[in-house]
Amino acid sequence: MKKHIKYILIIIVLLLSIPLIAMQFTSDVQWNIMDVIVAGVLLFGFGMGISALINSVKDKKRLVLYLIAFLLVFILLWIELAVGIFNSPIAGS
Repeated sequence: MKKHIKYILIIIVLLLSIPLIAMQFTSDVQWNIMDVIVAGVLLFGFGMGISALINSVKDKKRLVLYLIAFLLVFILLWIELAVGIFNSPIAGS
């Protein structure tokens, strides 16, 4: 499990470096420290959830179903935080 955490953290750092680099070249990307923290927590939770699912579910069909459902929830939450498609109180816009 510790090996998985190391890889998850490396991937998160690489993904979070994309907005950092983009902010150097364009004014269209404007992240503050809270954006980075929320994105990091969300990505870490997603990575750990995927790792836990892979380690605990043995049936391949059920695993694929759970992974698709987990990915869908992650994407909807990310979109809601970014642009607020559902107009919930957590919307980022």
